[in-house]
Amino acid sequence: MKTWSIHIGCILLLICLSCSNENPNEYTPTPSPLQIPQFFEDNILNPVIPNSNPQTVEGVALGKKLFFDPILSGDNSQSCADCHAPENAFSDTDKFSDGIDGLPGKRNTMPLFNLAWNYDEKFFWDGRVFSLEHQAFQPVIDPIEMHSTWEQVVQKLQQEAEYPNLFDQAFGASKIDSTMVTKAIAQFERTLISSNSKFDKYLLGETTLTPEELNGFNVFMDETRGDCFHCHGSDKNPLWTDNIFHNNGLDAAITDLGLGKATGDPADNGKFKSPSLRNLAFTAPYMHDGRFATLEAVIEHYSEGLQNSPTIDPLMKKVAQGGVQLSTKDKADLKAFLLTLSDHEFINNPDFKN
Repeated sequence: MKTWSIHIGCILLLICLSCSNENPNEYTPTPSPLQIPQFFEDNILNPVIPNSNPQTVEGVALGKKLFFDPILSGDNSQSCADCHAPENAFSDTDKFSDGIDGLPGKRNTMPLFNLAWNYDEKFFWDGRVFSLEHQAFQPVIDPIEMHSTWEQVVQKLQQEAEYPNLFDQAFGASKIDSTMVTKAIAQFERTLISSNSKFDKYLLGETTLTPEELNGFNVFMDETRGDCFHCHGSDKNPLWTDNIFHNNGLDAAITDLGLGKATGDPADNGKFKSPSLRNLAFTAPYMHDGRFATLEAVIEHYSEGLQNSPTIDPLMKKVAQGGVQLSTKDKADLKAFLLTLSDHEFINNPDFKN
């Protein structure tokens, strides 16, 4: 009986060893959790990271390489970074970015940072795409952007010397497909965290604000003066946006339907996503169509330039008066405060550059 038990034990051990050696060369990517600032954790919810696309060292490195590689475009001349430049907080200084055929778009390039906290997961100015992974599909095939096809892109990547091995390291598959490409780019984009502006340091007790900057903050938070915080957050919201879509009174006659085109609901016509107010020093021009070249022009719009329309946001409470009617000093101080939200460390971070 004892001998029989030993034989059974040996057989079970051999089976276990056989199972463990079934895939002796199987590769597991290295987990790379996002480096989340403490005051983000204290004030907002956890980042949105799909279970199907966890952050890994290899995935982020691959995504960064793809982001800066013009191979994704139809003629190998344009990368994601050409329209989302690190020195401009991953935006573009042009009103509209040109595609590879020289055709301009009709929307200003949105900056890229703190994307992992976009809780409704609607991307682009008009919210037409759900999830960061799916967002990355669009520019490649857009005829006025990279003007390629995913079949062509995958074929080019497959033929490159480095890429099959890099995809194998990141996803355990050397046969490349578009889903893996966009997953890698999304992983890199989620690492683009901006959290070290002058105002961030002020909140942490590491610096002080000037009287003008403090007054500008008070204007921003005051419902009877600037009344900016409803759409753009506060010192308790480090994103400085609600990530919601609003008609902010740009036009009386709405020609660009914005969210309304994506949803098909006329009540959404003229609504666009509230952009973050971080890094305004680097992201001019402003608004979805880049119509304002300066912060002064943006402030002037909310002070005296509001236009009424059927879908105007109720938060534009003083639209009948044309705006909040700020004094000259309050306008200057509001600008001074807004500039304290700019993060010079972010635009110079070597991890975010090619």
